[in-house]
Amino acid sequence: MVERALERAAATVEMARVGMGQALGLVSSRSNDGAFTQSAESFRWTGTLGAGRILEVKGINGDVIVERTSGNEIEVTATARARRSDASEIRVDVVEHTGGVTICAVYPTPRGRRENYCATGSDGRMNSCDNDTQVEFRVRLPAGVSLTGRTVNGDLKALELASGVVLSTVNGDVDVSTTGYAEASTVNGSIDARIGRVNSEGCLSFETVNGSVTLDLPDDVDADLDARWVNGDLDSNLPLRIEGRVSPRRIQGDAG
Repeated sequence: MVERALERAAATVEMARVGMGQALGLVSSRSNDGAFTQSAESFRWTGTLGAGRILEVKGINGDVIVERTSGNEIEVTATARARRSDASEIRVDVVEHTGGVTICAVYPTPRGRRENYCATGSDGRMNSCDNDTQVEFRVRLPAGVSLTGRTVNGDLKALELASGVVLSTVNGDVDVSTTGYAEASTVNGSIDARIGRVNSEGCLSFETVNGSVTLDLPDDVDADLDARWVNGDLDSNLPLRIEGRVSPRRIQGDAG
């Protein structure tokens, strides 16, 4: 009787956890690592995040598009399309953690590799081989909710936000505008950033290898500047006070 009572109690707890996930939009099933998971072909998640917590969206192939919404509810949708691969094999995992919520497009694990899984930041494993499925994420983000967006092959676009934003891709452009702060990086692509606030608690970084970086900073900006390039030059409408020697590939000084 004790064993049956424990089984009923465990079943009740599990039903409560699933019910809570469905109420938050974490619909579907639970993967082996405890994440809520859906097919990437028709994924939708809604929820709210408290102050100081971050929404993180991680993809491999496909764009991430973010727009501001009223109210306090976040909405994330995904659409998967493929020419020769099977789009139904891609899943989207939602992982809740102390820092916020991480949402990942998880591709089938290539043969001979360790299992792919979703995790926050640089953790997790997201390998893909010979899979042409494109997973496009669209995010509706309330004011004040910080966002981290990552993809490998795709553009990142986050316009007219009122949040702190950190965006990273490898092959793609980054276009961001926010009344908050922003950071961005790409390898093969350009960055166009319009920010309303320079983060006084640390540095802001904008980095590309093959492309240009265009920054629109607040008129009252007062910051240290360290700009480096290999092929190109630096133009500024802000007053710059140069420190040290003038180099054809690097400038250090004060901006504003």
